[in-house]
Amino acid sequence: MRKIATHLLFIAAVLGGGLFVGFNFMPGDWYQSLAKPPFNPPNWIFAPVWSILYILIGVAGARTFLRDGLSNAFGLWVMQLILNFLWSPAFFGARNAHLALAVIVPLLATILAFIALRWRRDRVAALLFVPYAAWVGFATLLNASIVWLN
Repeated sequence: MRKIATHLLFIAAVLGGGLFVGFNFMPGDWYQSLAKPPFNPPNWIFAPVWSILYILIGVAGARTFLRDGLSNAFGLWVMQLILNFLWSPAFFGARNAHLALAVIVPLLATILAFIALRWRRDRVAALLFVPYAAWVGFATLLNASIVWLN
């Protein structure tokens, strides 16, 4: 029962935090005015993708916490979440694609470090972060392209 409660708590915290940030820092007129690369996805795709990713992030965090407590791996998990939640305020809140790029690059590095660190100890937690790494890699390219085009 403790494991289920921990998983539900982590998922609720991550999903709730993501929704809070997303609703408070939404794309607006500034974002619409930016030149974007041809591979820029439609705006409607971001909410469902991030919702799924936040659930995966929550499960990986719960697994890491339950298995290793306040370890280096859990510290990486917390760091990636902080960076994740900082990106929208940097990009949409501050309207600063350069600042957002300075957030997303270490975010991607932290995600990859988490995968590498968990790979041998908890392969499931590591694999749960693979789609997240792919999406943030794509988002990093998108962010860099917006910086380049504007």
